[in-house]
Amino acid sequence: MLAWLAAFMLVNLLVAATTDTRKLITDKKTSVVTYTMHHPLHTWDGVSHDINGVILYDEMSKQISSVAIAIKVASFDSKDSNRDSHAIEVLDGIRYPNVTFVSQSVQIKPDGTLIAPGKLTFHGVTRPITLNGSWKNESAGLTVTGNFEINMTDFKIEQPSLLGMKTDDAIKMAFTASFH
Repeated sequence: MLAWLAAFMLVNLLVAATTDTRKLITDKKTSVVTYTMHHPLHTWDGVSHDINGVILYDEMSKQISSVAIAIKVASFDSKDSNRDSHAIEVLDGIRYPNVTFVSQSVQIKPDGTLIAPGKLTFHGVTRPITLNGSWKNESAGLTVTGNFEINMTDFKIEQPSLLGMKTDDAIKMAFTASFH
């Protein structure tokens, strides 16, 4: 019994000593996601600061082990309320209110490059995607930046049209996420 108790205490001590993983959450004041869409007559951006996210960061190894992000579809602002209302309609934002990304792993290279394969769920469809970006470990927390592109048709979204002309299928995304 005493040997079992000593082993139990040793295992707990080792686990505690190696558990330097911190959970950091997004700072909505400094985090931003921007989308860019193109129509034959114009190009526009929409911005959201309503980013809910968490990363698991190992202080000892200086590695990010996991990332999870959720953004409300209705939170994007293109500076045109009519377009934003139509976007919520096209994206079925009432039925599918969030866009989410959950990493399966995170690789950080010595040059600060971050590679995070994972699953993106948009419009009720989940697809594999790899986010590429960069990261900075600063005293105030971590900042991750990057960009990627998705196609609406991959997520079963009908391309919006204006004057009988459809938008491009591609949506360009850029992000800066600060975690504290």
